[in-house]
Amino acid sequence: DVDQNALARSLDGVVEDCVNAVGVDVNMASAALLARVSGLNSAVANNIVTYRDEHGRFESRTQLKKVPRMGPKAFEQAAGFLRISDGKNPLDASSVHPEAYPVAERIAAKSGRPLKSLIGDKAFLSMLQPESFADEQFGVPTVTDIIAELVKPGRDPRPEFKTANFMDG
Repeated sequence: DVDQNALARSLDGVVEDCVNAVGVDVNMASAALLARVSGLNSAVANNIVTYRDEHGRFESRTQLKKVPRMGPKAFEQAAGFLRISDGKNPLDASSVHPEAYPVAERIAAKSGRPLKSLIGDKAFLSMLQPESFADEQFGVPTVTDIIAELVKPGRDPRPEFKTANFMDG
């Protein structure tokens, strides 16, 4: 009773939205999951897995540029959704896009603290004024999003799971 092509397209769209909202650890993801990331197709996803198998784990997002068929546009579209845990740059594990790293680095420089120590420091980050870090390339809304990601990097957008509590009697 349901048009199977329309159903498949709709499900594919929902899965892609979820994958992009949560992000994908590029060192653990399968080619099938990577193919769902915006900017990637199955050929590039397979190339990422092959490259990872041949060269070991990715240490930085920029290393993804060495993957065959990962052109500048594909990298630009996909980089913010691909995560690298315990990499060289702590921002690689977040949804902060590599193009916006200079904003986070300015925040660290202005505070006199290492970037890694800022990540997760809600008390400090909540005191920042996004206007003081905005420029002609990154406006206040973008800086606000970057600060929110630094507060809770790699956050899972799903609500907290609540379990049932059983009472005696």
